Amino acid sequence: MVNDNSTLRNLLGQCRTIAVVGLSAEWHRPSFFASKYMQSHGYKVIPVNPRYAGTGQEILGETVYASLLDIPQPVDIVDIFRRTEDVLPLAKEAIGIGAKCLWQQIGVHNQEADQLFRQAGLSSVYNRCVKIEHARLFGGLNWVGVNTGIITARRPR
Repeated sequence: MVNDNSTLRNLLGQCRTIAVVGLSAEWHRPSFFASKYMQSHGYKVIPVNPRYAGTGQEILGETVYASLLDIPQPVDIVDIFRRTEDVLPLAKEAIGIGAKCLWQQIGVHNQEADQLFRQAGLSSVYNRCVKIEHARLFGGLNWVGVNTGIITARRPR
């Protein structure tokens, strides 16, 4: 099973280039936060978002591409921050560019895309956050106040 700890640890340990489909330039969006975390831990993050591509705007200091097919370098993981129904065509593109892993974020699980990747002999992870899994498996849960040991719903004054 690809979603077990050992396999996830191996994937995140060996795959160092991540194309993030749906990466937003807005700092408060989950895609930005997760990508910034991964970048700060030595991963190459490649933004894929047609909304920003071609505008000259960079996200996290990286050139933004309109599609996976436009990326001029090898990609290990395609991390998808899109709706479940948008995943299958992206999975086909990911196979086309030689990606090793399709990663569908929390709340996203396109079974057809998952099966397509697995049948091609590639890895597929679904309904998981790459940042959370990296932090959990490699000891980064304290990054930005997570796992502080304080359990409360009240904000400090």
